[in-house]
Amino acid sequence: MNISARVENSAGRHQVTLRTGGNVQDLSIPPRSTGFGSSVNGGELLFLALATCYCNDVYREAAKRGLNVERVEVEVEGEFGAEGEPARNVTYRVRVAAQGSEAEVQELLRHTDRVAEIQNTLRAGTAVTLGRIEVVGI
Repeated sequence: MNISARVENSAGRHQVTLRTGGNVQDLSIPPRSTGFGSSVNGGELLFLALATCYCNDVYREAAKRGLNVERVEVEVEGEFGAEGEPARNVTYRVRVAAQGSEAEVQELLRHTDRVAEIQNTLRAGTAVTLGRIEVVGI
C-alpha cells in the first residue's frame, strides 16, 4: 500500500491532500493566522497519526477476534524540546467500550499496541530521506 501526504502553502492558503493507493482526500487545515504555514504543527499531526492508527487498528483487530467495539478514545502526549530535537516521553492512553470479558478486551488492546503500524514505525526508528529539491523563481 503506497501512502502519500502533500502540503501546498502560500500566503493565506494551506491545502493538504492525502493519498492511499487510488483513494485521494483533502484534509481541512487552515493556514496560520500570520498567513504562512499551517495552523497545526507537525508534532500535533504526529501524535494524531499515533492516535488514529491505534484507534483504527483496535476496530480491525477486534473484528478479527469477533469482538464488538462500540467506542474508542485515544489520547497521545509527549514533549518536544529545542528546535531539531526529537520527541520524548511519548505515551498514549486508550479508553474502550466493548463487549467481551475484561481480559479479552485487555488482550485486544495489548495486541493492537504490538501491531499498530505507526507506533512500530517510530519504535523502529525508520529512516526518513530528503529527496529531490526543486527551487522555482518568484
